[in-house]
Amino acid sequence: MTMNQSMTGTVAANLADATAAENEAMGFSLLKSPLKICLLGYRSQPYGGGQGIYIKYLSKALVDAGHKVDVISGQPYPHLDPRVNLIKMPGLNLFETGLGSLRLRHLSSLTNIIEWTGKLTGAFSEPYCFGRRVLKHLQKKGRHYDIIHDNQCLSWGMLQLQQRGFPLVTTIHHPITSDLQIALNAANDWRERILIRRWHSFLVMQKKVAQRLAHIVTVSERSRNDIVSAFEIDPEAISLVYNGIDTDEFRPVDGVDRIPFRIMATASADAPLKGVRYLLEAVALLLKTYPKLELLLVGQPKPGGDTEKLIERLQIAENIKFVSGITTEQLVNYYSEAQVVVVPSLYEGFGLPAGEAMACGVPVVSTDGGALPEVVGDAGVQVPIEDSKAIAAAVAQLLENAGEREQLGAAGRHRINELFCWHRAAGQMTNYYQQILKGSARGLEQPC
Repeated sequence: MTMNQSMTGTVAANLADATAAENEAMGFSLLKSPLKICLLGYRSQPYGGGQGIYIKYLSKALVDAGHKVDVISGQPYPHLDPRVNLIKMPGLNLFETGLGSLRLRHLSSLTNIIEWTGKLTGAFSEPYCFGRRVLKHLQKKGRHYDIIHDNQCLSWGMLQLQQRGFPLVTTIHHPITSDLQIALNAANDWRERILIRRWHSFLVMQKKVAQRLAHIVTVSERSRNDIVSAFEIDPEAISLVYNGIDTDEFRPVDGVDRIPFRIMATASADAPLKGVRYLLEAVALLLKTYPKLELLLVGQPKPGGDTEKLIERLQIAENIKFVSGITTEQLVNYYSEAQVVVVPSLYEGFGLPAGEAMACGVPVVSTDGGALPEVVGDAGVQVPIEDSKAIAAAVAQLLENAGEREQLGAAGRHRINELFCWHRAAGQMTNYYQQILKGSARGLEQPC
């Protein structure tokens, strides 16, 4: 097992140092003064990535803490606790419906026209257009909220909310500049690089908006450092509240047996950032020794895309099973069936797939990309990014050693229970909200 000793040691120490008095101040006191909180997400379905998961579980944890929570979201809409009120803010949803879905009635809205022409020219206009819609809505109906909490929209509309006196907090999970650079590095030719740059053109807006926001929260030390570098922000202006894992949902399942030689990964199959290429190459190497090996990949490759082509070239299609659109219960059962979970990402702002697998008691092989060392620590096997041979060697080591699998599974569950839970995250976030309302939150270092 390897880890970044200084980073993971600091994280563990910081998290373990939270006292009972701090927990009481951050948690039980909230019931005396519940807040009216509005969470914003331009697209929030959990299957779409970490931002949707963040909306789902943070809103639930805040309600559990005694607050009233509304979520305003564009499509695809989030999956929320019944106690959380969803306010739908529909756009054109062109990434699912396509350009042909435009109707004459849509042309009555300038925002719709901007969204459609953006898609037509290869841009990603959803954050900008969502910001316009939310600004209009909240100016009419949002003055009763104590806190407006933006989930990485970072649009001009968010900045205008702040300028109009709304108490605004923004979570930046990680700067999308990381995604851009990794996508450019993986591009096949100059034409593809032009399209990638065009799609990521919203980053110009996000950088300028981020520099002018008063209250920014991020989810890991690595993300904070990267935001400071990418967006040129004073590090003292960014507070840290780690994500949580719902350990009631993500847990070992009794009566479910491990499937021999089943390994599992949860990753967007065609996103270079997620490192699926290196996992597939590792599978090809492992099959030479373990011909019965099966990879269960939660994600769906694009027909004719790079992932499908790589699978065909490596001749491993018979050993890979893709699943998508599954429920959380199904996901947890899949974790319980796997002997090993692999997180091959080149970069993670936090690393929810690793945390969820660890909470389910599954041994994890993780890269050291982004914030993964902060989450995995010494409770998993860590390997360098972009190293197929290292992934294969780590998986083989665990397949050969049932005792080590059992030990790491238990250690992972314990680490998530002790250091990363949504109750703690909600308490810390509420403490931050209250400091903002008192006018003293800028530069506040959150206790972890």
